Amino acid sequence: MSKRLGWFLAGGLLIALLLAGVVSNFASGSPDGLDATAREGCTVNADGEITGGTCMAQQEKNHQMAGSPLAGYGIKGIDNPYLSTGLSGVLGVLITFGIGGGVFWLARRRGTKAAGLDRSEKAGV
Repeated sequence: MSKRLGWFLAGGLLIALLLAGVVSNFASGSPDGLDATAREGCTVNADGEITGGTCMAQQEKNHQMAGSPLAGYGIKGIDNPYLSTGLSGVLGVLITFGIGGGVFWLARRRGTKAAGLDRSEKAGV
């Protein structure tokens, strides 16, 4: 990996970490377009609970991973919502970057072996 590519990846990772750790706390807590569309046809009280009517949201179920440590855009056990959201975002970025880097590393190594070239042949030595 060239030095220039390393700086580019490090800069991208730093920006993603800042966005996930800081900017994620300013995201809207209001329902998004999908939630609003799913509730069309229902009457909803001030707490956001469906009180009548017919809509898709009445068939809503909890996700299978609802009890996991990172469910709900936060880390279970951390009481400060800003810290919890920021840390879960940072952890998500690091996990995604690690998995993506591992997949690309494996694909690159596999591509070199499939071509039948080792490093000395690629360099022309």
